Amino acid sequence: MKDYQYPLDLDWTTDEMVIVTNMWSAVEQANETGMETAEFLQTYQRFKTVVKSIGEEKRLGNEFQKVSGYSLYRTVQQAKRQQTGRLKLGAD
Repeated sequence: MKDYQYPLDLDWTTDEMVIVTNMWSAVEQANETGMETAEFLQTYQRFKTVVKSIGEEKRLGNEFQKVSGYSLYRTVQQAKRQQTGRLKLGAD
């Protein structure tokens, strides 16, 4: 586990926090070791059931990037372009 806190909203239910936490760890995985693009996109779809507004997604994404160095936006854009195969960002 990383030594930083994931951005979460304390008003969310436990289930919602789990969904958002899964999104942050999927972004890390896509940037560090890689993961299946389809799996990442499914995780993102679930994330969007909790974080519905673009503004909130941007705010949380920026907070996450500050603590982790990874961009939610860039990772999602790459996954949408790719659609299939293995999603891996960053230096190989």
